[in-house]
Amino acid sequence: MDAETRANLEQISVATISMQLLKRGIRHSAMVGVRPLNVPAKPVIGEAFTLRNIPMREDLSSPEVLAHRENAQRRAIEEAPAGTVLVIDGRGRGDVAVLGDILIERLKLRRVTAMVSDGGIRDADECLGADFPIYAAGPAAPASITFHFAADLQCPIGCGGIAVMPGDVIVADGDGVIVVPKALASEISRDGIEQERYERFAKLRVSQGHPVPGIYPPNDDAKAEYAEWFAAGNSEN
Repeated sequence: MDAETRANLEQISVATISMQLLKRGIRHSAMVGVRPLNVPAKPVIGEAFTLRNIPMREDLSSPEVLAHRENAQRRAIEEAPAGTVLVIDGRGRGDVAVLGDILIERLKLRRVTAMVSDGGIRDADECLGADFPIYAAGPAAPASITFHFAADLQCPIGCGGIAVMPGDVIVADGDGVIVVPKALASEISRDGIEQERYERFAKLRVSQGHPVPGIYPPNDDAKAEYAEWFAAGNSEN
């Protein structure tokens, strides 16, 4: 992700991005059951580094496996590059933790941007006390190995009902988490700036008593009026 794309994404909301994806035929982009746990929510932008879990099997999911250097969960904690978002397939099990406070602390120290999962987190108060962005299903006491086996990393996964590919751009705010295909990130960030600019104009007109039809979405008259408004330097961008 280049600097211009990141700067643009920092100025627009997840809601705006969802509309830009919808205009490109991508309807399924917002994760279900994944919410900001920090209060207030911490906005997040970063490329996905993925961890895939599969159902637990007794000979594979025991406390001893966590000591193995090749354990995929432990590798993800140590290999996710600074600036990425660790996205963990929690298999939609909000009642099972995917990480706890020690691993969250390690991610923070390594300057990983955030953790996103459709699973839970344990030691939730301590995790949130780290002041690290966490988007998940909520608190959960059982450790990951109770129900999950960490199978692989940097591979396609599902999270919150959405396909996530390594390198996809993850954007999150108080409305939730959205997945942007990396190849579309630049144009979506650019067009999102324009969308929010027009929406400021539309909200202003509605606040002045204009009816919504014709303003949002705009008809030709509204587009012409907006062009004049923008040319006169009324927009913030």
